[in-house]
Amino acid sequence: MEIILTTLNARYAHTSIALRYLFANLKEYKSITKIDEYTINDNIQEIAEKLLSSSPKIIGIGLYIWNATEVTKLITIIKQVSPETVIIIGGPEASYEPYRVDLSNADYIIKGEGEITLYNLIDNIYKEKIIENRILPGITPNLQELELPYSYFSDHDIKNRVIYVEASRGCPFSCEFCLSSADKNVRNFDLDKLLLEFQILWDRGARNFKFIDRTFNLNINKTNRILDFFLSKREEYLVHFEVIPEHFPDNLKSRITQFRPGTIQLEVGIQTLNPVIAKRINRKMNFDKIKSNLNFLDSNSNAHLHVDLIIGLPGESIESFGDNLNLLGSITNCEIQLGVLKKLSGTTLNRHDIEYEMVYNQLPPYDILQNSLISYSKMQEMKRFARYWDIAYNSGNFKETIKLLWPTGDIFRGFKNFSLWIYNKSKTTFQISLNRLSEYIFIYLTEEYELDKTFVADYIVKDISKINGRKLPGFLREHASFIPKLNVKSSTTIGKRQSRHVD
Repeated sequence: MEIILTTLNARYAHTSIALRYLFANLKEYKSITKIDEYTINDNIQEIAEKLLSSSPKIIGIGLYIWNATEVTKLITIIKQVSPETVIIIGGPEASYEPYRVDLSNADYIIKGEGEITLYNLIDNIYKEKIIENRILPGITPNLQELELPYSYFSDHDIKNRVIYVEASRGCPFSCEFCLSSADKNVRNFDLDKLLLEFQILWDRGARNFKFIDRTFNLNINKTNRILDFFLSKREEYLVHFEVIPEHFPDNLKSRITQFRPGTIQLEVGIQTLNPVIAKRINRKMNFDKIKSNLNFLDSNSNAHLHVDLIIGLPGESIESFGDNLNLLGSITNCEIQLGVLKKLSGTTLNRHDIEYEMVYNQLPPYDILQNSLISYSKMQEMKRFARYWDIAYNSGNFKETIKLLWPTGDIFRGFKNFSLWIYNKSKTTFQISLNRLSEYIFIYLTEEYELDKTFVADYIVKDISKINGRKLPGFLREHASFIPKLNVKSSTTIGKRQSRHVD
């Protein structure tokens, strides 16, 4: 193949819908093009070796926040050993300046949507036309005319990986931390054509659909038709949507309540419940509707809810963040993903830099290091807080036991004390096994809170026993009043989760 389209995904289970869009719209050049995906954990020199094995004329690479460092290394190696290979870079990290990683070794950079621009660039290269500019603007495509990418998911992808899909592009909101706010013109794909593609994917065996629309429930008629498509299916499946928390009319609620357990996930962007902070970052929110809708979804549907809070927003103190967490925890039992603010090129967050003394990491993922209200050491504590929260609370392994950490109902301060204690004990936030975490929780509750050992052990046993296949940690047998019979398997290391900023 003379043209290779590649990227480094964060995980093997992920697929790149962007590469498939680009491939689908290469017209006559599709026959000499292939998609070749890798992950950020693969050896960079081996990736370069594989990419160059067929002596391609052109290599196009997708650049994202999670792979920016690795991709720059890859470009350097390719240019060192094969300087004649034309390298084209595109994707979010290539679309907005200033560039925070070195892209000087790339021959061309495409900013924005690349389907049309990439085709035109490749056509000019093959026709040996003069290309005056190295950095090329993307051309916004007519979505009704765009060739859809779904037939280019392989049978292996469908069987083993997440299938990313979209029904629209753009976002009408202006949240300053989010790149989606740069495209306020929401454009919809032809729904009849789209549902036909979904049916073809379904017939091929696809059962894991993840919509990348930023505002899936903005157009309720479109939303309901897509939900009806999945509600008509009787087999097991999982479909994921990112939704606006305020916009749940009755006909949408009615449909969501019809989904069976384990079939639908809703990612609900909250970010902050402090109205002053929300206004500061241009995030319009109706807090009464948010509370009402979360309560409804939590109490009346089988949807797995995933809500987001951000640490380090300009002008938001640790105490304000803690109040957010306490309030969310009081109105919902869902997964609460704690993210750390990132300053992405293309956003308008820099307008707060001087007033709030915002200091960011200059390397990916460009996360906040400190600001006027949160020192560097306190920000580090909060990052560890978020990590421990993920493996102890969001994992679902300790649904009832975890509540013992905040006997007074102050979720934030109760868990913060635990996070400080566990870091002092472990000196790490990664590679903590389920057995080890169970023992930390047991020791903390029995020694720091002086709770009865059998009482705590029974809580942990009940929690872990609810999860099929979990093997009980051995230390519990000494203290628990009962040990249920389990269909056991060895406990697994709790892996690193990927935040919504990089998914």
